[in-house]
Amino acid sequence: MSNYVPRLKKVYKDTIAPELFKELGYKSVMQIPSVQKIVVSMGVGEALANKKLLDAAVTDITAITGQKAVKTRARKSIANFKLRQGNEVGVMVTLRGAQMYEFLDRLINVALPRVKDFRGIKSSGFDGHGNFSLGITEQIIFPEIDFDKIERVAGLNIAIVTSAETDSDARALLAKFGMPFRK
Repeated sequence: MSNYVPRLKKVYKDTIAPELFKELGYKSVMQIPSVQKIVVSMGVGEALANKKLLDAAVTDITAITGQKAVKTRARKSIANFKLRQGNEVGVMVTLRGAQMYEFLDRLINVALPRVKDFRGIKSSGFDGHGNFSLGITEQIIFPEIDFDKIERVAGLNIAIVTSAETDSDARALLAKFGMPFRK
């Protein structure tokens, strides 16, 4: 298991990196953008009233990513939402290395094609520093989730952090991976 290399990582090293090096005209191979980490998170505001929803969210994210999710706490108190500082209101997991490439592969090739009326991903998710964020409205697009056992249908956020300096370089990287951007 220690010498296992994910399919997407192998594709990146063999074809994507050399293509990007030529296309973007870099002078050093160290300038080639790469995916550094992927953060998958889910906000569970209803967990203030029903703690079972938070445990279900942890189970769902753990099944989707293959890594144990952690509960996140509120940073500030907000009276209008009956939220107190320190309350558990979400779950998140940070993926790096082999698990990151496996998750990205499943997201692009398995989960996104299962979205109903899918027409591609909007390019507006770039933050100006080469990172990309997208929201998914239903966690049930992932085949790891058993539709009969979910507590409630929930959305999740996926942030892909790259080493690219600009959004255009990051878009080129993700497009080479096969991310289905809208035309």
